[in-house]
Amino acid sequence: MEIAFHGKRALVTGAGKGIGREIARKLVECGAETFALSRTQADLDSLKSEVPSMNIVQADLQDWDGSRKIVEQLGPIDLLVNNAGVARNASFLEVKKDELDFTFDINVKAIVNVSQVCAKGMIERGQGGAIVNMSSIASTKALKYHTSYGASKGAVDMLTKVMCLELGPHKIRVNTVNPTVVWTEMGKAEWSDSAKSGPLLARIPLNKFVEIEDVVNATLFLLSDKSAMVNGTSMLLEGGLSCS
Repeated sequence: MEIAFHGKRALVTGAGKGIGREIARKLVECGAETFALSRTQADLDSLKSEVPSMNIVQADLQDWDGSRKIVEQLGPIDLLVNNAGVARNASFLEVKKDELDFTFDINVKAIVNVSQVCAKGMIERGQGGAIVNMSSIASTKALKYHTSYGASKGAVDMLTKVMCLELGPHKIRVNTVNPTVVWTEMGKAEWSDSAKSGPLLARIPLNKFVEIEDVVNATLFLLSDKSAMVNGTSMLLEGGLSCS
């Protein structure tokens, strides 16, 4: 199944590293004029050196007004991937206000902010569009020490459904991708210890974690016309964990 985005303009947040970086690279391969947004200029510079046609955008999504202005200056966006996300893990009794604020600023508020700008443009042009919000299996399965993260991803899932309801009449589809542990550098650092990963893997029928490519493929499918009737859904990438 070939997916092509020729003539489309795409924006990926959190595109400096990991999943977002690979999604941005693949969008370019599929023909989209792609904007990679990250807080870290060095990551953007290295991405640009690897993919010269990539448009790089430096912005701090925690800065509502500043990042909004930057996104407004990008012009029309047809495909949006709200990938930027953070995790500040702590036991429930030790969660601090600034950790909650930071997590929700990036994981939830930034989605609202960036999506408002892009969706308004989609509505004005009347051509529709597609938005994918990066969520997690932690939105529905409680994990120890994931108070801030799990709550934020639960909010992302419901935010996506409300966006679907309100933006659908304008031909704008909105979905989430909900993976379990993704084997990024961050994922390896957190889950390489078999004493920790073993019990979780034992509950996954496929007995493996998610590869970055799995998330990229799911995201591109949801952005494409191949998923024309997929709207307001959460695509689980968890190898059957929910069945165990």
